[in-house]
Amino acid sequence: MDSDPLPGFEPTLEYARERDGAGFDLRDRFSVPDGEYMDGNSLGPLSVDAERALERVVEEWRELGIRGWTDADPPWFGYAEYLGDRLAPVVGAREDEVVVANSTTVNIHTLIGTFLDAEVAGATKVLVNELDFPTDHYAIRAQLRVRGLDPDEHLVVVESRDGRTIEPEDVEASLSAHPDVGVLFMPGVLYRSGQLFDIERLTRAAHEHGALAGFDLAHSVGVVPHELAAHGVDFAVWCHYKHLNAGPGAIAGLYVNREHFGITPALAGWWGHEKATQFDMNPTFTPADSAGAWQVGTVPVLAAAPLEGSLDLLEEVEIDAVRERSVALTEFLIRLVDERLPECSVGTPRDPERRGGHVAVEHPDAYRLCEALRDRGTVVDFRPPDVVRVCPSPYYGTFEEVWTVVGKLREILDSGAHEDYDPPSGGVT
Repeated sequence: MDSDPLPGFEPTLEYARERDGAGFDLRDRFSVPDGEYMDGNSLGPLSVDAERALERVVEEWRELGIRGWTDADPPWFGYAEYLGDRLAPVVGAREDEVVVANSTTVNIHTLIGTFLDAEVAGATKVLVNELDFPTDHYAIRAQLRVRGLDPDEHLVVVESRDGRTIEPEDVEASLSAHPDVGVLFMPGVLYRSGQLFDIERLTRAAHEHGALAGFDLAHSVGVVPHELAAHGVDFAVWCHYKHLNAGPGAIAGLYVNREHFGITPALAGWWGHEKATQFDMNPTFTPADSAGAWQVGTVPVLAAAPLEGSLDLLEEVEIDAVRERSVALTEFLIRLVDERLPECSVGTPRDPERRGGHVAVEHPDAYRLCEALRDRGTVVDFRPPDVVRVCPSPYYGTFEEVWTVVGKLREILDSGAHEDYDPPSGGVT
């Protein structure tokens, strides 16, 4: 990646169009809603590749019925492992360390529970941060309660200095201050500000402390390359409906380092049983000798199929090229905000090495700005208290769209059009 992600930068439409003429172009492969769709970090749009894979599975269901479990191509019985093998290079893992399974929250439950049970006596605290996506804390607190542990005592929360980011030094200091932390669980990218965490550094700090290192990669998988195995990460979870565009409620993914194979999952289910004897219906659970052990129930084939198509597309361009384009798009957005929107601030780290795939544009009237943008054909989302989240996707987004969105914000602020909207009152944003 160039040291300057935008060589020859100019804050002009002409420059945006020049950038769009270089690099890969996948936009025609997506059914992008009219206007500027800048919300792929919440839900990516449908691609022809995902649709084709789903249609194939539907046809297999129609033609094969139950025989699809063995005679489909690939057979449904091993579909979760097949997709895990293909995901492994995206997250820097060995093939048997990745499987698609469950939902992200279920995967947090089973992996946190598993490693709380496996930790040495006394190391019963979990280290998180105050800016995490809330479901992480809900699940961890529930797993602590099940084990008779008071979440208020056993969930250690690293505080933010600025309400936007978490400093790695503060994570390390919190580890030092709490010798009974057995599991560190942090995001790959913060959902609100877009801060990208240094997974290698945090994993090393956890291991030096004697703790395990786990990560929620929901906002980084598919837009940021990872090296989970090389960094010695113990476990990770993520979803596929954001940057990987696998559809609403798509099956989630998880990674478990080979070092931990053989442990009985906290949420054991028959689909996590070793494949060779799964249908012997033995009442004793024998976990698969792979990440597949953490599957709970039958793989939902229709919810997994679009991911296959998404991976077809990703394998064409490769994750490093996706990351390079993502960094350039977010850099262009940040520089245009600086240039044209002095009323707004950027709450996302400016260093590309600390930035994920979206940008937090901050303004006191962020919610009403989002509403005004929506009515002008631009889809973004609001995150309290003051963030307009803007995600120019490297898969289908363009530099010209970024230029257009910033121009619409300038027009809304100049005209005061956002003041015509009511303040937030709850609901989906």
